Amino acid sequence: MKEKIAVAILNWNGKALLEKYLPGVIEDSKPHPVYVIDNDSSDDSVAYVETHFPEVKIIQTGENLGYAGGYNEGLKPLKEKYAVLLNSDVRTTPGWLEPIMGHFEKYPNCGAVQPKIRWDREPEKFEYAGASGGFIDALGYPFCRGRVLHELEVDGGQYDDARPVFWATGACLAVNMEAFERAGKLDPMLFAHMEEIDLCWRMQRAGYEVWVEPKSEVYHLGGATLNADSPRKTYLNFRNNLIILVKNLPQLRAMGIVFTRLILDGIAGVKFVLEGKPKHTLAILQAHFAFYGRFTKIQRTRMSYKGLPLLPLKKLKGTYVGSMVWQFYVRGHKHFSSFFK
Repeated sequence: MKEKIAVAILNWNGKALLEKYLPGVIEDSKPHPVYVIDNDSSDDSVAYVETHFPEVKIIQTGENLGYAGGYNEGLKPLKEKYAVLLNSDVRTTPGWLEPIMGHFEKYPNCGAVQPKIRWDREPEKFEYAGASGGFIDALGYPFCRGRVLHELEVDGGQYDDARPVFWATGACLAVNMEAFERAGKLDPMLFAHMEEIDLCWRMQRAGYEVWVEPKSEVYHLGGATLNADSPRKTYLNFRNNLIILVKNLPQLRAMGIVFTRLILDGIAGVKFVLEGKPKHTLAILQAHFAFYGRFTKIQRTRMSYKGLPLLPLKKLKGTYVGSMVWQFYVRGHKHFSSFFK
């Protein structure tokens, strides 16, 4: 039983998504157990699952702890060796868990692995949240094999090789529970967005690898909690990106990048104004002030990860030594593959 893999779906007022996606997840995941971790929903989603899917185990957190806190609390009762942290808006495919299981067994040092993830709205395209594996550039900007900034590539099999990456998507994040614990779990300070990047970064610091296994394939709706046009999403992304840089990089290197990001994020704010999105500019300002206001807390959190060495990005897998933003906006490189020619 210890070799089993569990599917854990975090839910908050997501009855409509559970109605749409849960039946397929249950069928595609057999014989492995499916859990629904409920973040104190006020709709009747829990009653719906209990009535229609009694085989699904429900774990209630008692309050809305966000993605990070919800999973940290909800995964505690699980006894399986591996767990897939699955968004409630993901459409799975038959046999999708077997390549993931096989990958963990083949690579015992693998801390996390993601499937290839396409967009459920336009299934021929990769999906924003993870595509075929996450990378990070020298300034800490994340991007994916198949997605650079807002540009989504059509999946023509160009990224069908399994390989180590920097981060695996939080929409469908399969973890070795031992590595999850060793790396310090998810950080509740982040609440939502970029928690998976932070976790995968710490897994690499702990000596584990992070992979993408495209033999497994799922489809993600995306934007079910916060859509791309939400200023709240902009705030969390900019704030959390700065937080994870300071948490995981050597101090001097982190401060140098943060200073550079202050300038680049300012340019991003001006761009939002020119696009008629002043609320997003305000969100960037709020993100920076929130980051500076939490600096002492971030430092304490940084020091709490005992035995995880602070390494420069070039020492880790899945990094790009240049600037993704420069390649995209100045050189006009819209596809991941053009960065490595």
